[in-house]
Amino acid sequence: MSSATKELKPLRFSHTIGKDFSSTLNKRVRAYFKENNISKYANTTMVVKTIVLTLVYLIPLILMLSGVVSSFWMVFLMFIIMGFGMAGVGLSIMHDANHGAYSKKENVNKWVGRIINLVGGYALNWKIQHNVLHHTYTNVHEYDEDIHTIGLMRFSPDEKWKPIHKYQYLYAWFFYGLMTVMWMTTKDFQQLKRYKDKDLLKNFNQSYKVNMFKMIVSKIFYYTLIIALPIIILPIAWYWVVLFVFIMHYIAGFILGIVFQPAHVVPETEFVKATDDLTVENNFAIHQMQTTSNFAPKSRIFAWYVGGLNYQVEHHLFPNICHVHYKKLSKIVKATAEEFNVPYNSHKTFLKAIYYHGKMLKQLGKA
Repeated sequence: MSSATKELKPLRFSHTIGKDFSSTLNKRVRAYFKENNISKYANTTMVVKTIVLTLVYLIPLILMLSGVVSSFWMVFLMFIIMGFGMAGVGLSIMHDANHGAYSKKENVNKWVGRIINLVGGYALNWKIQHNVLHHTYTNVHEYDEDIHTIGLMRFSPDEKWKPIHKYQYLYAWFFYGLMTVMWMTTKDFQQLKRYKDKDLLKNFNQSYKVNMFKMIVSKIFYYTLIIALPIIILPIAWYWVVLFVFIMHYIAGFILGIVFQPAHVVPETEFVKATDDLTVENNFAIHQMQTTSNFAPKSRIFAWYVGGLNYQVEHHLFPNICHVHYKKLSKIVKATAEEFNVPYNSHKTFLKAIYYHGKMLKQLGKA
């Protein structure tokens, strides 16, 4: 059975390497929240952001379905705005909620997190791919699905090289835009089947058949809302609606791709293979520090839109803390890393991170 379908056996991290760094950092972060008497979950700023970005996504749709907006170019503009809203919802709202970082109430996280179903994805699949495989096994070969693709791209030096990869630094950017297009069509179905085969559904005490039914219902609702109703209501040809929906998804997918990939696939981050006895010869926290990179830490507007994911180091160390706190925590993490001689990767600007990601794509494209 191939590695894509065989049962995924958990890896073990060292409990002795870097123990002092981990315990010191966790102690300081807990002290930060206690001394300032603040919650690690969402605050008023986060709630306002949730409302704003959700409306950026939904208001254009409401305007079209209510007939307020019906002209060809205005409809096109509405779908473009929805693309940016969709990316914002994914980066800033559902991301925290599905990490359990939005609220201390699990039901709030559950229902806010399900907003991913409203943008074409499926919450359970996302939790397994992102929370379990990516966050637990960041940049680990055959475990982290964020660096394992169908073969068109090579995001790890441990992946098999193909001649086409030497051009990936040119074409990868195009395929990033297809991310959410794949979500809404084939990827979710393939993932759910794969996670059943890998015995990963049991971690969430979930049934394959029940979730397949729920996902089909969710997809039908989404296709009806985003494609069928606009085709019925809007006075433009059906193929224009389909094209505009594709463009909306392409915008969102491209934004998500260029935000997530430069956090892990850059020259300074490390790539890991598990040993034969299923261990990673490193402390979990230090592993996250070595495989992750920040970017644009001083850009407030950018950080607001991308849900604090420019602070990927802090996010990977404390995924259960709402991103509105990452800027403050970054000072604690950086100082502690320097104290214990642990790498703290960061690029000053987003464009610089994009440049080095492209450089890494070119490097990985070589045989």
